[in-house]
Amino acid sequence: MAGAAALAYFAAHALGFEALRVAVKPVPALCLAAGVALGRGPVARLVALGLGLSAAADAAIEWSFVAGLALFLLAHLLYAAGFTAGEPRLRAARLLPFAAYGLGMYAWLLPRLGALRLPVALYVAAIVAMMWRAAARGEKAGLAGAVLFALSDTLIALDRFVSPLPGARYAIMVLYWAGQLGIAWSAILAGGRRAQA
Repeated sequence: MAGAAALAYFAAHALGFEALRVAVKPVPALCLAAGVALGRGPVARLVALGLGLSAAADAAIEWSFVAGLALFLLAHLLYAAGFTAGEPRLRAARLLPFAAYGLGMYAWLLPRLGALRLPVALYVAAIVAMMWRAAARGEKAGLAGAVLFALSDTLIALDRFVSPLPGARYAIMVLYWAGQLGIAWSAILAGGRRAQA
Protein backbone atom coordinates (compact mmCIF):
# COMPACT_ATOMS: atom_id res chain seq x y z
CA MET A 1 0.00 0.00 0.00
CA ALA A 2 2.88 2.37 0.80
CA GLY A 3 4.36 1.87 -2.67
CA ALA A 4 1.01 2.43 -4.37
CA ALA A 5 0.50 5.63 -2.39
CA ALA A 6 3.97 6.87 -3.36
CA LEU A 7 3.25 6.21 -7.04
CA ALA A 8 -0.12 7.95 -6.71
CA TYR A 9 1.66 10.93 -5.13
CA PHE A 10 4.05 11.30 -8.06
CA ALA A 11 1.30 10.81 -10.63
CA ALA A 12 -0.90 13.39 -8.91
CA HIS A 13 1.98 15.85 -8.78
CA ALA A 14 2.79 15.35 -12.44
CA LEU A 15 -0.85 15.76 -13.48
CA GLY A 16 -1.57 18.69 -11.18
CA PHE A 17 -4.12 16.84 -9.00
CA GLU A 18 -3.21 18.69 -5.82
CA ALA A 19 -6.00 17.35 -3.63
CA LEU A 20 -4.98 13.76 -4.40
CA ARG A 21 -1.29 14.56 -3.91
CA VAL A 22 -1.94 16.02 -0.46
CA ALA A 23 -4.29 13.17 0.50
CA VAL A 24 -1.86 10.35 -0.30
CA LYS A 25 1.34 12.04 0.93
CA PRO A 26 1.09 10.81 4.57
CA VAL A 27 0.11 7.25 3.63
CA PRO A 28 3.62 5.74 3.17
CA ALA A 29 4.77 6.93 6.61
CA LEU A 30 1.52 5.68 8.17
CA CYS A 31 2.01 2.26 6.59
CA LEU A 32 5.59 2.09 7.88
CA ALA A 33 4.41 3.17 11.35
CA ALA A 34 1.85 0.37 11.37
CA GLY A 35 4.47 -2.19 10.35
CA VAL A 36 7.02 -1.05 12.92
CA ALA A 37 4.35 -0.99 15.67
CA LEU A 38 4.16 -4.79 15.32
CA GLY A 39 7.70 -5.03 16.66
CA ARG A 40 8.80 -5.45 20.25
CA GLY A 41 10.92 -3.23 22.46
CA PRO A 42 11.70 0.46 22.87
CA VAL A 43 13.37 0.94 19.48
CA ALA A 44 10.25 -0.20 17.64
CA ARG A 45 7.91 1.81 19.88
CA LEU A 46 9.85 5.05 19.56
CA VAL A 47 10.41 4.72 15.81
CA ALA A 48 6.73 3.88 15.25
CA LEU A 49 5.78 7.07 17.11
CA GLY A 50 8.28 9.02 15.02
CA LEU A 51 6.81 7.64 11.80
CA GLY A 52 3.33 8.58 12.99
CA LEU A 53 4.51 12.13 13.67
CA SER A 54 6.17 12.21 10.25
CA ALA A 55 2.83 11.34 8.65
CA ALA A 56 1.21 14.19 10.57
CA ALA A 57 4.05 16.47 9.45
CA ASP A 58 3.52 15.41 5.82
CA ALA A 59 0.01 16.82 6.07
CA ALA A 60 0.78 19.85 8.24
CA ILE A 61 3.62 21.16 6.09
CA GLU A 62 1.23 21.61 3.17
CA TRP A 63 -0.44 24.43 5.13
CA SER A 64 2.32 25.65 7.45
CA PHE A 65 6.04 25.17 6.92
CA VAL A 66 6.80 25.93 10.57
CA ALA A 67 4.17 23.48 11.87
CA GLY A 68 5.54 20.75 9.59
CA LEU A 69 9.08 21.59 10.69
CA ALA A 70 8.09 21.31 14.36
CA LEU A 71 6.47 17.90 13.87
CA PHE A 72 9.43 16.57 11.89
CA LEU A 73 11.75 17.90 14.62
CA LEU A 74 9.83 15.84 17.19
CA ALA A 75 9.99 12.82 14.88
CA HIS A 76 13.78 13.16 14.65
CA LEU A 77 14.02 13.32 18.44
CA LEU A 78 11.97 10.13 18.70
CA TYR A 79 14.20 8.41 16.14
CA ALA A 80 17.27 9.57 18.08
CA ALA A 81 15.75 8.24 21.30
CA GLY A 82 14.98 4.94 19.58
CA PHE A 83 18.53 4.59 18.29
CA THR A 84 19.84 5.48 21.76
CA ALA A 85 17.64 2.79 23.30
CA GLY A 86 19.33 0.34 20.93
CA GLU A 87 22.84 1.62 21.83
CA PRO A 88 23.10 3.78 24.96
CA ARG A 89 26.89 4.26 24.76
CA LEU A 90 27.81 7.83 23.82
CA ARG A 91 30.33 7.14 21.00
CA ALA A 92 31.03 10.89 20.81
CA ALA A 93 33.56 10.61 17.97
CA ARG A 94 30.78 9.50 15.64
CA LEU A 95 29.08 12.86 16.16
CA LEU A 96 31.90 14.80 14.46
CA PRO A 97 31.03 14.40 10.74
CA PHE A 98 27.35 15.08 11.37
CA ALA A 99 28.06 18.12 13.54
CA ALA A 100 30.35 19.46 10.80
CA TYR A 101 27.60 18.94 8.23
CA GLY A 102 24.99 20.65 10.42
CA LEU A 103 27.14 23.62 11.33
CA GLY A 104 28.31 24.12 7.77
CA MET A 105 24.82 23.90 6.30
CA TYR A 106 23.34 26.21 8.92
CA ALA A 107 26.14 28.78 8.49
CA TRP A 108 25.53 28.80 4.73
CA LEU A 109 21.76 29.17 5.10
CA LEU A 110 21.83 31.66 7.98
CA PRO A 111 21.85 34.89 5.91
CA ARG A 112 18.78 33.65 4.02
CA LEU A 113 16.64 32.42 6.92
CA GLY A 114 15.22 35.65 8.32
CA ALA A 115 12.62 34.94 11.01
CA LEU A 116 13.21 31.18 10.65
CA ARG A 117 16.74 31.32 12.10
CA LEU A 118 15.82 29.78 15.45
CA PRO A 119 13.37 27.11 14.16
CA VAL A 120 15.87 25.98 11.53
CA ALA A 121 18.71 25.93 14.09
CA LEU A 122 16.66 23.66 16.36
CA TYR A 123 15.72 21.45 13.43
CA VAL A 124 19.31 21.09 12.26
CA ALA A 125 20.36 20.16 15.81
CA ALA A 126 17.64 17.49 15.94
CA ILE A 127 18.58 15.88 12.62
CA VAL A 128 22.27 15.95 13.51
CA ALA A 129 21.42 14.20 16.78
CA MET A 130 19.36 11.62 14.91
CA MET A 131 22.19 10.83 12.47
CA TRP A 132 24.71 10.66 15.29
CA ARG A 133 22.65 8.23 17.32
CA ALA A 134 22.07 6.08 14.22
CA ALA A 135 25.85 6.03 13.66
CA ALA A 136 26.46 5.28 17.35
CA ARG A 137 24.17 2.28 17.04
CA GLY A 138 26.19 1.03 14.09
CA GLU A 139 23.30 -0.64 12.25
CA LYS A 140 23.48 -0.08 8.49
CA ALA A 141 19.79 0.29 7.61
CA GLY A 142 19.17 2.87 10.33
CA LEU A 143 22.27 4.89 9.45
CA ALA A 144 21.46 4.83 5.74
CA GLY A 145 17.90 5.90 6.51
CA ALA A 146 19.05 8.76 8.74
CA VAL A 147 21.50 10.05 6.12
CA LEU A 148 18.95 9.79 3.29
CA PHE A 149 16.43 11.71 5.39
CA ALA A 150 19.06 14.42 5.98
CA LEU A 151 19.81 14.59 2.24
CA SER A 152 16.11 15.07 1.55
CA ASP A 153 16.02 17.92 4.06
CA THR A 154 19.14 19.42 2.50
CA LEU A 155 17.39 19.55 -0.88
CA ILE A 156 14.36 21.19 0.75
CA ALA A 157 16.62 23.83 2.29
CA LEU A 158 18.42 24.52 -0.99
CA ASP A 159 15.16 24.68 -2.94
CA ARG A 160 13.39 26.91 -0.40
CA PHE A 161 16.13 29.21 0.85
CA VAL A 162 18.81 29.31 -1.85
CA SER A 163 17.37 28.80 -5.33
CA PRO A 164 14.47 26.74 -6.73
CA LEU A 165 15.68 23.39 -8.06
CA PRO A 166 13.88 21.99 -11.13
CA GLY A 167 12.14 18.71 -10.29
CA ALA A 168 13.26 18.97 -6.67
CA ARG A 169 10.02 17.54 -5.26
CA TYR A 170 10.62 14.16 -6.91
CA ALA A 171 14.15 13.81 -5.51
CA ILE A 172 13.08 15.14 -2.11
CA MET A 173 10.29 12.61 -1.74
CA VAL A 174 12.31 9.63 -3.05
CA LEU A 175 15.11 10.38 -0.57
CA TYR A 176 12.59 11.02 2.23
CA TRP A 177 10.66 7.80 1.74
CA ALA A 178 13.86 5.78 1.28
CA GLY A 179 15.15 7.30 4.52
CA GLN A 180 11.96 6.47 6.39
CA LEU A 181 12.10 2.91 5.03
CA GLY A 182 15.67 2.48 6.28
CA ILE A 183 14.77 3.76 9.74
CA ALA A 184 11.66 1.57 9.86
CA TRP A 185 13.56 -1.53 8.73
CA SER A 186 16.20 -0.90 11.36
CA ALA A 187 13.53 -0.82 14.07
CA ILE A 188 11.92 -4.00 12.75
CA LEU A 189 15.28 -5.78 12.84
CA ALA A 190 15.82 -4.57 16.40
CA GLY A 191 12.54 -5.78 17.78
CA GLY A 192 11.47 -8.72 15.68
CA ARG A 193 7.77 -9.33 15.10
CA ARG A 194 4.98 -10.10 17.44
CA ALA A 195 3.25 -13.35 16.68
CA GLN A 196 0.24 -12.77 14.50
CA ALA A 197 -3.09 -13.61 16.16
